[in-house]
Amino acid sequence: MSDASTDPDKIEGPTPDNAMRAAAAADRDDGPMLAADGTPLKRSLARSLRVQKMRALMLIAPLLIFVLVTFIAPIGDMLFRSVENQIVSETLPRTTRALADWDSTSGDLPEERVYEGLFYDLFIAEARKEHTRLGTRLNYEQTGMSSLFRRSGRSLDDVSDIYLDQFEDLDEAWDEGRPWAELMGDPEWIAEQEAFDAAEDEGQMPRFQLRDGIEDVLPRAASTYETFARFAQVEDEDSPLDEEPWGLVHTALYYDLMEADVASYDGPQADLLQAADAAVGGFESVTFKEGLLEIDEDWGSTETWTTLQMYSPDYTSGYFLNAVDMQKTADGPALRDADERIYGLLFQRTLFMSLVITFSCIMLGYPVAYLLSTLPARSANLLMILVLLPFWTSLLVRTSAWKVMLQQQGVINDVLVWLGLVGDGSRLVMINNQFGTIVAMTHILLPFMILPMYSVMSTIPPSYVRAAKSLGATNITAFRRVYFPQSVPGIGAGSILVFILAIGYYITPEIVGGTTGTFISNRIAYHISSSLNWGLAAALGSILLVVVLVLYWAYDRIVGIDNVKLGG
Repeated sequence: MSDASTDPDKIEGPTPDNAMRAAAAADRDDGPMLAADGTPLKRSLARSLRVQKMRALMLIAPLLIFVLVTFIAPIGDMLFRSVENQIVSETLPRTTRALADWDSTSGDLPEERVYEGLFYDLFIAEARKEHTRLGTRLNYEQTGMSSLFRRSGRSLDDVSDIYLDQFEDLDEAWDEGRPWAELMGDPEWIAEQEAFDAAEDEGQMPRFQLRDGIEDVLPRAASTYETFARFAQVEDEDSPLDEEPWGLVHTALYYDLMEADVASYDGPQADLLQAADAAVGGFESVTFKEGLLEIDEDWGSTETWTTLQMYSPDYTSGYFLNAVDMQKTADGPALRDADERIYGLLFQRTLFMSLVITFSCIMLGYPVAYLLSTLPARSANLLMILVLLPFWTSLLVRTSAWKVMLQQQGVINDVLVWLGLVGDGSRLVMINNQFGTIVAMTHILLPFMILPMYSVMSTIPPSYVRAAKSLGATNITAFRRVYFPQSVPGIGAGSILVFILAIGYYITPEIVGGTTGTFISNRIAYHISSSLNWGLAAALGSILLVVVLVLYWAYDRIVGIDNVKLGG
């Protein structure tokens, strides 16, 4: 409920809201009030309010833009990458369209038209050096896909050269760029390209254009030649008038001539085309399925085609399924084998160790913060310097120091052996495990717990505890019932800060954690920098973000975020 100090209706002084109401009341009673320039007062005040709001927006605009660019945009990009899967459909467009009607549960291989689409797509992808990237993407889902695409890309010419050699033996014109350009290219484009070549310009070539009607006569050859011509112009910076087309174009022409009737064709290079039409019936040929199976027998595996079909949509849930130890199958999502489930264990370990680190920081930091808040200012300042001293040392140096301290031939073990508490042959294993990670991270994050607690404790009046004691409370009772409840907001603030920092740490666990003390963040870093599986890394990061938000919501419901403060 608002009081007189905050409710605009009860403030008697001049405010924009009250001025607007006064102007509206005057309009009803005596007609519109006018400003000094003759403008109705209500309109003038509205314009003034808009100016004030715009000025306020301009003041916060730099901060707002900074937050959007450095915080909101990266999170949005992460969420998008966790479901984005356009590489398959963009690299293999013909294959994904033809594969859409294939029933992966039937046990039969796809039809010949699917193999044909794959041959065209893979040939073009190899020319653009995109097939290895696609293979790497699919290798995340099925082992061996990367090598399959590399081998296939290197061997596609073995199939296309069958047709290229026969066309060249038929007529050497099929080995030249000019007849192809006249057969396929628009006359106006040819004239522009000739002028460009004659001028020896270094600018952008005129964009290749197909001749009207050629797609109706030779649909496969026209499409593949258009791709070749534009690739030659953009990637190779060569003129299509001088470049012999790919063997893929000759392959496409063969299949067009086997199906089409070009007897009535009377366009450019009609004699050349009709002579080829009459001869292709005697050409040696191989089906696309036979050619691809000869290149690699894995193209005869339904598992390979099932993987291609499952990941052909532009968006996929596969990354999130992998992040929770599941996988996509022809029958729907399914759990991975027991020996492949690692991410669930890593999430559990991350949450458990983050909570242990948080409680360790509370137990160690509370007495220090209490001491800081009760000591005289001179002594408190000296202790505060000691608390802040770790911030003046590199995180990497502090972590490496713990590695030296905790190892079996390290300082701590040497002291224990010297004291006779541990035998020389029974030195403690305190590194490359969870214990080492907890110790090192507790030391690193301890100041982040002490400072919020100290800021709250320093505002608690000492007279409260003295009053409780004067009323008969013991020291323990006064602390438990008077002092401690007032310090809880500081504990809450420090706990949130330490827990959020701990759950996302990866440098310290990487150095001292070994195989049992690493966090999920280490796996995220691995996929970003080493395996380059950014989609899985984004999915793991998104799940971690959701887990943190859920824990934050639970904390708010149980403790209340309003009870968290940093002093004051």
